Amino acid sequence: MVIPDYEHGSIVNLMSSVLEGLGVEAELYAPLPQLEPSGLAAQKNTVLMVIDGLGYQFLTQRGAGGALFRHLEARITSVFPPTTVCAITTFMTGMAPRQHGLTGWFTYFRELGSVTAVLPFKPRFGGAPFTEAGVDAEAFFGQGSVFDRVRAHSFAVLPKRIIDSAYSRAYCASAERRAYTSLEEYFRCVREIVLNGAERNYIYAYWPGLDKLAHIYGIGSAEVAAHFSELDAAFAAFVASIQGSDTRLIVTADHGFIDVRPENHISLDDHPELENTLMLPLCGEPRTAYCYVRPEQTDRFEEYVQTKLEHCATLMRSEELIEGGYFGPGKSHPRLLERIGHYAILMHEGYAIGDRVLGEPRFVPVGVHGGLSDDEIYVPLIVVRT
Repeated sequence: MVIPDYEHGSIVNLMSSVLEGLGVEAELYAPLPQLEPSGLAAQKNTVLMVIDGLGYQFLTQRGAGGALFRHLEARITSVFPPTTVCAITTFMTGMAPRQHGLTGWFTYFRELGSVTAVLPFKPRFGGAPFTEAGVDAEAFFGQGSVFDRVRAHSFAVLPKRIIDSAYSRAYCASAERRAYTSLEEYFRCVREIVLNGAERNYIYAYWPGLDKLAHIYGIGSAEVAAHFSELDAAFAAFVASIQGSDTRLIVTADHGFIDVRPENHISLDDHPELENTLMLPLCGEPRTAYCYVRPEQTDRFEEYVQTKLEHCATLMRSEELIEGGYFGPGKSHPRLLERIGHYAILMHEGYAIGDRVLGEPRFVPVGVHGGLSDDEIYVPLIVVRT
């Protein structure tokens, strides 16, 4: 298992470089050595492209020789768990999960009395977002935003389907949001911002296409390979089109992927004895599951996981994750502990775990993430100067 390198080698350090390069003191985490803030400070445009799911291992093994690979500077780590909710919130706030307090796709929010799908900001079982019930998402999340702090005109380039989500509105804050519906339009949006206007710009641009295909077909699939080729070619054309624009282009990812065979997806439907020890559904991710255990069932829970699942999982008390620095060093978000349960089940490489709530369809993704294998935790640092 690889614990994120929060001292000088993770995406939170990358964000410290961006913040300091754009005139803000990064108080919690040191800048990334491979991305000197002074270099960013000297250029008109700073562009941070986040390609969801583009792991370092995938890029070096499947993308060698391509445009993205040619500009590869370093291998860095994501955060824990290496998953979209945790990592994207790090890009949005400049904080590690220990400070921003978002710990997985499904998170138990005691304040809302609900296990919540964080990015849609709705109960796990579905239905309307909490904002429709009057919850102020910006006040609820409450960590503040990188976009409000940097000394630059800020933009967030996002898919049209999430441009106005509660999460996007809360964390994009004062950034000017630009929507797109295709890969071509994604790069066009960024290019138009870079080439127009005389002021200093910070552009955050998120692309989810690789992640979507990897979940459905697997990171090793032909579908993902075809999409990556298209993405790489579009990136090369984009770089050529912004030459001379005084831009520092940074490309990275929130996490990488592993593929899991259907027989290695552990379903609590097949382990009713284990399920009966829990007071809430599993939270977190298929590769790192947070467990809320009924007090009188603690011994039974521990024994079951350590015997029946010993071949595929490691059991840790949630406090150990905090004490061990998995979520980052420093002061914790006041609700961190209650959002990670009593225990965490860390799945071994090649395995995942999940359950279902009433009415939830059974979905067994081929590609998964959220664990601490090399393929999931390491992401690329790609830097282009134009």
